[in-house]
Amino acid sequence: MNTGVKTAVFAAALAATFGAAYGVGAGVGPVGTPAKTEHAGHAAPAPTDAGAAGHGAHEEAAQGPAAGGLQVSEGGYTLALDTPQIAAGQGELKFSIKDAEGRKVTAYKTEHGKELHFIVASRDLAVYRHLHPVRADDGTWSTPVDLPAAGAYKAFADFAPAAEGAKGVTLGADLAVPGAYAPNSVPPAATTAEVEGYQVTLGGTLDPGKAGELKLTVSKDGKPVTNLEPYLGAYGHLVALRDGDLAYLHVHPNEGGPGPDVSFTATAPSAGTYRLFLDFQHEGKVRTAAFTVQAGGSTAPAANTTTAEPGGHSH
Repeated sequence: MNTGVKTAVFAAALAATFGAAYGVGAGVGPVGTPAKTEHAGHAAPAPTDAGAAGHGAHEEAAQGPAAGGLQVSEGGYTLALDTPQIAAGQGELKFSIKDAEGRKVTAYKTEHGKELHFIVASRDLAVYRHLHPVRADDGTWSTPVDLPAAGAYKAFADFAPAAEGAKGVTLGADLAVPGAYAPNSVPPAATTAEVEGYQVTLGGTLDPGKAGELKLTVSKDGKPVTNLEPYLGAYGHLVALRDGDLAYLHVHPNEGGPGPDVSFTATAPSAGTYRLFLDFQHEGKVRTAAFTVQAGGSTAPAANTTTAEPGGHSH
């Protein structure tokens, strides 16, 4: 079997496995090196965040903001993973952003305290990592990462090049952790998440095609936390990923004090199921609370509680 045929067979097997996983929440299979894909699209910053941009080849169900992270290349820039495959456990990821001529980008605008925001999430949305890579002089980025189990993952780079006229863009690339895996079902929608002794309550709606407010309230031991600490220039950092294709929506909070409430204005690119990941800092440590939301409906259809998968944030 030649290389092209092997790649096609792997891609078909991977698609079939995850199709089954999302349909029935079961299925076991191996993961190898992911096939790299590109989707046609163009840059179009979302109104809630200049750093979120781009949309995929498919037509969005509702004409909301463009969904980011669906393309590995966009606007003349490409996310190039030097390590498209990594072993489970502790490891190091290396990557670069390349321009239209294939040169590594070495100059970026600083947004929310960083030149580049880097996210890794599993395709079943059970694992989320917000990483802070370091850039070498030649434009190569590197970061330690702890991915607990085999499976298919996706890496997102959210950045704005310093080149004159360049717009913010979010790129996405496949990442594989080889081995046998059992994909998880996305947790049901919930009003409260618990993480390391903190309780975070979610209210409001995520609406397709129109802006809506999401309010997250942080408490500990039954008492409101009123002294949240700034993180990336704000009192909270929120990323939303759409179930199925992992379309990326990156928003930041509205004006407000240091808790217990952190408010965001967000617009979903389409109806569907989204997984929200809130990073907040208290007593010198960043923690991540996770929620499942149905866009177009209440964030709290039933009383339920989810517990965030630990280690969502890493330096």
